[in-house]
Order: sequence, then structure tokens, then C-alpha cells
Amino acid sequence: MLIVNPFQSLTISNLQICNMSELKQKLNLYGLTMIAVGSCIGAGIFATPNGVVQALPHQGYALLMWTIGGLIALTGALTFAELGGMYPKAGGVYVFIKEAYGDAAGFLYGWVMLLVIHAGALAALSLIFADYLKFFIPGLTESTKVFIGIGTMIFLTALNVIGVQISQVFANVFTGLKLLAIAVIVIIGFFLYEPIETNEITLSLSKNPPENLMSAMLAALVGVLFSFGGWHHASYLAGEAIEPQRTVPRAMIFGTIIVTITYVFLNYAYMAFLPLPELTESSAVAGDALSKMGPLGGKFAAIIIAISVFGTIGIYTVSAPRIYFAMAKDGIFFQQLAKIHPKYKTPVNAMVFQVIWASLVLLFWGAFHDVITYVTFMDIAFMTLAAYAVIRFRKTKKEVERPYKTWGYPIVPFIFIGISGAFVIHTLIDQPKQALAGLVLLGIGFMVYWFFWKQKK
Repeated sequence: MLIVNPFQSLTISNLQICNMSELKQKLNLYGLTMIAVGSCIGAGIFATPNGVVQALPHQGYALLMWTIGGLIALTGALTFAELGGMYPKAGGVYVFIKEAYGDAAGFLYGWVMLLVIHAGALAALSLIFADYLKFFIPGLTESTKVFIGIGTMIFLTALNVIGVQISQVFANVFTGLKLLAIAVIVIIGFFLYEPIETNEITLSLSKNPPENLMSAMLAALVGVLFSFGGWHHASYLAGEAIEPQRTVPRAMIFGTIIVTITYVFLNYAYMAFLPLPELTESSAVAGDALSKMGPLGGKFAAIIIAISVFGTIGIYTVSAPRIYFAMAKDGIFFQQLAKIHPKYKTPVNAMVFQVIWASLVLLFWGAFHDVITYVTFMDIAFMTLAAYAVIRFRKTKKEVERPYKTWGYPIVPFIFIGISGAFVIHTLIDQPKQALAGLVLLGIGFMVYWFFWKQKK
């Protein structure tokens, strides 16, 4: 198997069951914020803008959707900040859902995170990374891209096994690089680029609005919400954070604000480079935009963006395995996933388990748009459920300490719940193939949970 060599020294005989307290608490506020930012930026924003304008062919409305996506993410971050302060444990959203709705709901979240959400996101990220390599390796076939993606995930998983401090340094360096790259693109697009022909950007919402506007806006949210996904990853690593009651909520909020500002400016810069028809057809937007400056411009963008996407894959390989680790500790998942290496103190079995399944998802789906629809539908569905936990806890767990309380309660949580719920229903109706695939896996998860519940009982 492809996974054997990188981990051949990490056999079960060298591992041991540990308590949550044995995870090293080394992550600070800056590191967690960079993980939240890095989990968002460097993935969809370099590939999904064309899908947004395909669904909503109007520059003003497209920018509005990126702004709305940021506001949705911010309402989610403000809501989840209260949950993160209440339950600063490894596993994040899994812990929130389990505490609110019981072991079965928590298990199903971890189940779809492994089989759908996180594995699908890793598959999509690796496809983006391989796609940008075409600027340097002409003639890459689709099958070659798939195997490049699998090799990348295996390498970064092996690197993150070494320890959470390595993961923090990795996130800081690569997130810094991607923010620098985006700043370069924005500055050139705003101030330095002068197109030969006038590229008019229509910002007025009253001028030629798209037909079936509401349906188009909901369809455009697929790419937008996929690109914003990841700000809550800081909560997964709460068990390894310094003063998690304070650092986790702040990291999610700060990260969301940084990402929103970045996305709106970057999309405007794309529009400055590319007329609407070109933007609609571009699958590698940043590379095609800077190619307007000449061949070196496209290659420069490809280098920086490939590095930034590489960094995001690295963050994803380290965050979600903490969910499977927490589930195994609770006795509702494979006990082998609760084992960690005595030297590195990382949940290595959970990390290996994840990369194997992500590789299978990549081999099965292949097409990027199918992957992100499949991922985003299930992700937003569970995020909606987790957000309602804040309202539920205000009634059922008044005695639990809340270092941070959601600003604008209950309006802010209801905004997130309402918009996210509308998106889930629209996706189920408009794109049933990908949505139903996720629901089938959810049904299988019920049967798997029953097996583990019976074993535990």
C-alpha cells in the first residue's frame, strides 16, 4: 500500500492510549488564527470564482455574494466562539454536537467529516494544487494529477505526525506566504495593471440584474461557502491550545474577519484583470489573471498559489484527525484511533486513517465541482445543527461557564442558521446527486454507530 513506507516505524506496538491532557498544549493565539486563516485561504478562492460568476453573471452581485459569505462566516464564528469557550476540548465541533444532541449525533458528524467533508476537501485541495503545476509541467493528464494529489497528502500527513509545534510553524509560514501573494495580486490589479481595452466592472446592482436572482445567489453560495470553509478548524485543536477558553474563540473571529476582507479585495482584483466572459471560463483564476502581465506573471502566480494550497493541505491533514481521536476516546469509534505515539504525542493512527480515505475519495470523484458540492452540502448541514446548540445550551445548560457570549444573541445565531438552512435545502433540490450521496453515507453511519454502541454497551 502507498501508506506503508512513510509510517512503517509507527507501528501499534510503539503506541499507547493516552488521556486528552497528554496532548501537548503549544498552540498560541497567533498560531491558531493562522490555522483558521490558512484553512480558508489557499483553496477555493483560487478555483471557485469562475463558478460564482457562472451561477451569477454580474460583477456587482458576485462581489455581494463574497461579502455575504463573509458575513455568514462571521455570524458562525461569533456563534461558535461561545461553544468554543464552553467546551475547549480536542475535537471542536464534534464535541459541541455530542454535548447538545448525544453520542449518536456526535458520531455522525465525525463519520461524515471523515467520509465526506474533510476527505472531500482534501481531495479538492489536492486537485487545485496539481492543476497549478500545469504552468510548469505541460501536458499533465487528469490521472497524473490525481496521483500527485495523493502523494502530496501522504507526504504532509507524515510531516505533521512529528508534532503540533511543527504544524504551527508550517501554518505560520505558508499562511504568511499566501497572504503576501494575495497582497501582490491585489496591488497589481488595483494600481499597476492597465488593460489595452477598457474592462468595465459593473458594480451597480440595479443594472442588468440576473434572472431568477434568488436561485442564482443560492447556487453561487456553493463556491463561496466552500472557499470560506475552515475558520472553525481552530476549535479542533483546542486540546493543544494555550488557554483555549480565550484563544479558540478569538482565533475563529479574527480569522474570519481577515479572510472576508481578503476575499472581497482579491475578487475585485480578478475582475480588473479578466473581463466577465474570461473570468467565467477560467479554472485557475489567479494564474490566468496575472498572465495578462506576461508569461512570467502566470508562472509567478502559479508558484505562490501552489505553495499556499500546499500549506492548506498541510493544515487539513492535522486538524480533523483530532475528531476521530476524540470519538475513539469516547468509545464510539475504532479504539486504535485513540492511540498516539509516545514521543510525538500526535494521533498518528487517526491521521493515517484519514489520508487513506481521502485518497479513495479523490480516485472516486475526480471532478472538482462534484467534490465541492458533495463536501459543502454536508458541511453546512452539520454546521447549522452545531450553531443551534448555542440556543439549546442557553436553555438547558445555564450553569456552564461561558468565557465568551455570542454578540447579538439570538439574532446573530439565527442569521447563520437561517441562511445555512436555506442553502442546504436548495442544494438538495437543485443538485440532488451529490447531496443524496452524502445522505446515503449518513445512513450507513447510523448502522456503524449502532455497531459501536452495541460494543460499548
